[in-house]
Amino acid sequence: MADQTQMQETPAQAQAEPDASAEPQAQRFQAEMPQIPGVIPGGPSRREPSINPAIPLGIGIAAVVLVALLGARLVSRPKPAESVVAAPPPQIEVPAPAVDPNSLLPHATEAAPEIASVSEMSKPWTSKSFFFVNHLTGESVPAMLIRLPQGSPNQADGYWAYEVNAAFGNCRLEYITDLTHLTNDYDFHNARHPMVGNPCSRSVFDPTKMSEIPGNFWVRGTLAQGSDVRPPLGIELKVQNKNILALRME
Repeated sequence: MADQTQMQETPAQAQAEPDASAEPQAQRFQAEMPQIPGVIPGGPSRREPSINPAIPLGIGIAAVVLVALLGARLVSRPKPAESVVAAPPPQIEVPAPAVDPNSLLPHATEAAPEIASVSEMSKPWTSKSFFFVNHLTGESVPAMLIRLPQGSPNQADGYWAYEVNAAFGNCRLEYITDLTHLTNDYDFHNARHPMVGNPCSRSVFDPTKMSEIPGNFWVRGTLAQGSDVRPPLGIELKVQNKNILALRME
């Protein structure tokens, strides 16, 4: 009975006591686990963290946007004012005032009567214009000096000076050295040397000859042709220290 009791075991006891003979069989059929990357055998598995592909794309887009913003800021930034070198003012050429040719001519005054030198009047028929300043009125009268073919260059008789304004009327006398001018414009055909003419009356005066005027005065410049009453108004001359002086008018 006792043996029978021992042989009848409860199901719980049978389940609690494992069969020792079964263990070697279980070990014989245990398969080796394959090696998986990231998984350590005999321990909890470790996985490498996976990277979301959207993250690098977002970083790249953000970098592009940042570069674009920086470029736009650099472009829109006001440039520093460059130092401007002031250009020199343009050179304006001021024309020289016109020189009155009359101012270059000698003006015979009472204090300074010189009008020419003997050397510059050495050749016969040489002429020179000048102004004779009236000592009483201060008026500058246009005049002409001529070197005559006769007389001494160191004496007053070697020259003739006269007022260019005609004695009567508003005409100006002209010293004519072109003999064809006398022929064509004055119809004077007998000239053998320069003459003095009045273009208004076509009168011609001979510088080599003297003529008498009322008052028993002898003056140079005999009327050779025309209707003028008298020769040009003469100017008294003097030669001193190789200079020709104009002293007074007739």
